[in-house]
Amino acid sequence: MNTKAPLRKLPIGIQSFEKLRQEGYVYVDKTALVYQLAVLGNPCFLSRPRRFGKSLLLSTFEAYFQGKRELFHGLAIEELEEEWTVRPVLHLSLNAEKYDSVDVLRNLLETQLGVWEELYGSKARANPSLSVRFMSVIRRACEVSGQRVAVLIDEYDKPLLRNFHDTKLQDEFRELLTAFYTVLKDADPYLQFVLITGVTKFAQMGIFGTLNQLQDISYTLDYNTLCGLTHDEITASFGLEINAMAEKQKDTPAGVMERMTRKYDGYRFTGDEEFTPMFNPFSVLNAFQQRTFGNFWFSSGTPTFLVDMLRQTDFDLREMDNLEVLESSLTDDRANIDNPIPMVYQSGYLTIKAYDPEFQLYTLGFPNEEVKYGFLNFTAPFYTPLSENESGFFIGKFVQELRTGDIDAFLTRLRAFFAGIPYQLNAKEERHYQTIFYIVFSLLGQYTRAEVASVRGRADAVVKTADIIYVFEFKLDGTVEEALRQIDDRGYLIPYTADGRRLVKVAVSFDQETRNLGEWCVEREEIK
Repeated sequence: MNTKAPLRKLPIGIQSFEKLRQEGYVYVDKTALVYQLAVLGNPCFLSRPRRFGKSLLLSTFEAYFQGKRELFHGLAIEELEEEWTVRPVLHLSLNAEKYDSVDVLRNLLETQLGVWEELYGSKARANPSLSVRFMSVIRRACEVSGQRVAVLIDEYDKPLLRNFHDTKLQDEFRELLTAFYTVLKDADPYLQFVLITGVTKFAQMGIFGTLNQLQDISYTLDYNTLCGLTHDEITASFGLEINAMAEKQKDTPAGVMERMTRKYDGYRFTGDEEFTPMFNPFSVLNAFQQRTFGNFWFSSGTPTFLVDMLRQTDFDLREMDNLEVLESSLTDDRANIDNPIPMVYQSGYLTIKAYDPEFQLYTLGFPNEEVKYGFLNFTAPFYTPLSENESGFFIGKFVQELRTGDIDAFLTRLRAFFAGIPYQLNAKEERHYQTIFYIVFSLLGQYTRAEVASVRGRADAVVKTADIIYVFEFKLDGTVEEALRQIDDRGYLIPYTADGRRLVKVAVSFDQETRNLGEWCVEREEIK
């Protein structure tokens, strides 16, 4: 059996459209949407999670406006565009720096302005005002070329995201960037196209208030597929890679796509019912390159400041996978430390699961298994005494014990787990323990199906192995007898009686004094 990967160049980390096309990387054609946006000509803002292709998108616009028709040979836009007008392009990327001081940002802007001033002969270089210099460059570029200018700003919010909890530095960045970006309003007569990308919105920036002509296309159905990959795009463009991965994984191509869908699909950027779910492109390309199902996107960045925000606002982590928010909370609210959910969503750790147009409510949840289990594994040390590596060890042992039917060993290990929680954590309210239960049982789902109840009328947790279905009920202020009676009285086993697997009822009391598991009772149903 030939398990060698196909010798095709996958564009992992490639942000230059010109390099991608000239050096023969695989490209999924997005140019019909590029043309649509360019022709409409409205100044736009696009929010997408990191590593979702925003930089490559802007580079594609840059090549288009520079009239580099040869790069678009064989793509949709070649047939759509007839004139290929060459325009000046001012492309600014704030993606690379650490931004640990306002001088770093100022130097970057001054350097970029200097390059443009040299190119177009602007005479405002000696002016100390960056905004005056930016306006001069835009006007001069238009005059020299005889064509209106395209302005592309990539990761406009990176300096603010890098220093979210440094209030003083945030204020300095906002003051500098607001003055710089809002030049685009007065420069409108000289502009053909403006596209600004980032992760989220910042209210105090002023860019969204002052630039009232800036159209936010982040939630628009027409551009839902502008960044990322669809199922059809993957199967049409990566057939060789799917087959190679199927051989390596000893699976079928259909099986590979089913696993890819669970692992990397599920992003939704609009409330419209006609939406197309999007795959994370960074994870998909890395999976094909390595022919394995890794946590590539999650491992490429840590959500530490997001978890800190959730803890500081006392957010109930159990709501993460079924969270209802007002539409305005996502589309109008800006980055705010007191309301972390919009930023958690826009950072890619939550996505839209459903939309109620009558009440204008979004339901949010984890987009896929990579994000869900990556986030919960990363979060576990913030709520438990375990490191991320230790939590993986504990979860693995839990799964082994449940698979073999050794429920007493499972509960004994869970008791030891709680015994290791420091006193300062134990002193917290009851909900903290419920959150720990939620994390543990959710993480079991990496290896065996586990469901954690979020509404009444369901058991606290249900775990399904190949041979056994466990139904758990925990009583934080009651007895095991009460927990067992609740399982029976509320019919928690009824949905599984025709399944064919052995049913096991697990009733557990939680001792408030010891802050740990107390007694438990296990009853095994006879298979009928």
